[in-house]
Amino acid sequence: ADLITEGLREDSPHLDQFVVRAALDLVDELVWNTSSMFLRVVDKFNDFHVSAYCTAGHVRMMLLHKHRNEEAIRAFFADVHDLFLKAMLSPFQSPNMRIQSPLFDQKVRAAGQKHC
Repeated sequence: ADLITEGLREDSPHLDQFVVRAALDLVDELVWNTSSMFLRVVDKFNDFHVSAYCTAGHVRMMLLHKHRNEEAIRAFFADVHDLFLKAMLSPFQSPNMRIQSPLFDQKVRAAGQKHC
């Protein structure tokens, strides 16, 4: 889910996606060097931080944020991981398919509002 708040931006609208994609290589390296699912801040760009979470099945969840509050971000990822597991348990969801449930998206947004 895209948790971006509406408003005017001075930078490119695709900058967020670029920063998160650039951090994927770092996540792929870090995941093999730690036993923790929460990888903390894996990359920084200007005043943006990229935090990552990797499940036991190596599904990578990433969050681009400006404020550094590790406990809130950890709680957010725990909630999203729980939502992800519930979505994957659905008989209508294939493991390699994108989750297109509006309810899943709504709950991830609610978790973002609650924690971040």
